[in-house]
Amino acid sequence: MKTTRYFEQEILRKRPYLKREWCEMALAHPVHREVQPEGRIRYWVFIPELGKYLRVVTLEDGETVHNAFPDRNFKRISHELRSPAFG
Repeated sequence: MKTTRYFEQEILRKRPYLKREWCEMALAHPVHREVQPEGRIRYWVFIPELGKYLRVVTLEDGETVHNAFPDRNFKRISHELRSPAFG
């Protein structure tokens, strides 16, 4: 998995509970995907161990992980009604 320096030095330090395999799972099998206005891409996946959805943000290439965090505001059903399924 490709990552930014920010992800390695800041995100993993601030959120030591994050597992790389969760980020990989989000990229491979997201329940939802969105492109941000500046081109970065958001992916969501449900993580049973957290009991929450994890949002993973990549650079424009869709491969390089830049950020990841539990997204307590994400509601899968509302997004499924508005967007086609991804993954």
